[in-house]
Parts: sequence; C-alpha cells; structure tokens
Amino acid sequence: MIERNRLADHNAKTGDEKLLSGTLVNGGHRLLARVYYADTDFSGVVYHGRYLEFLERGRTDFLRLTGIHHSELADGLHGEQLVWVVRRMKIDFRAPARIDDVLAIETRVEDVSGARIHMRQAIFRESTLLIEAEVEAALTNNQGRPRRFPKEWKDVFLFKVL
Repeated sequence: MIERNRLADHNAKTGDEKLLSGTLVNGGHRLLARVYYADTDFSGVVYHGRYLEFLERGRTDFLRLTGIHHSELADGLHGEQLVWVVRRMKIDFRAPARIDDVLAIETRVEDVSGARIHMRQAIFRESTLLIEAEVEAALTNNQGRPRRFPKEWKDVFLFKVL
C-alpha cells in the first residue's frame, strides 16, 4: 500500500494528473468521461440531470488547465473568497448516452465581459452529438455580489476566443 501511494505521488508530480483534466484543443477544451451505472436511470440511459455534472466537469477542468483553480478562489488568493456561479444555461438534448459509452465533453469560450463568461459546450459519443449547451457563468464573492475577472483571466479567456 505504501509503495502504491509513493507511485501515485510520483505520477501526480510528473504530470499524469493533468491527463485527468483533459486537453486544451482548437481554442477550447476536451474531456473524456465514461458513463457508469450510477449515471443511468432504470433503463440504462443517462439520467438527464447527470449531463449537468458532465458539463460541470468540462468547465472545471477547462478552467484548471488555464490556471484557474476553484480551491484558490475559495482560499481568497485574489483578496477575497470568490465563487463561480452558473447564471443561465440552455440545453438541447439530441440523443441519449448509455452505460459504458465514452463521452467527449467539449467546452469553448464564446464571449467574456467584466464578470461574465459565455461558453458553448457539447457532449459527443464518437461523432454523434448528444448534448449542446450554452452557459453563462459569473464570478461572485461569497456574499453573492458580482466581481470582475482578474485581468490575467480576461487575457486567458480572450486568447481562447480568438
């Protein structure tokens, strides 16, 4: 058990942990995820609410790979505790995912303003589009008051838009 923990620590330090976060590709992000039994309803089809979780993982790992970490926001490293909130989401369900499917969650920045970011997300099974989503997220403090993105974040997001 001790040797396994040392190996895990070594792998995380050498960058294998980044593999869990997907990859930045073509001005966006791509994350692979498998559908497990717990993701499905009694029929073996992914329960509609679970797609929100897959989309959230895509957004979170996109942010992680661009250097923005939820834990740093919660720790107040930007002067106060900050949190991401989803303000609006539009989802089009196109086709179902089923147990054991491997899904590709794609995330792209469409637009950025002072405290809001508009993203377009999609979930694919191979070349089949399953879900399309438009997401508007905002940055707030822990009292729910909007906060502007730090300048360095806007630069990262604007780079992704171009």
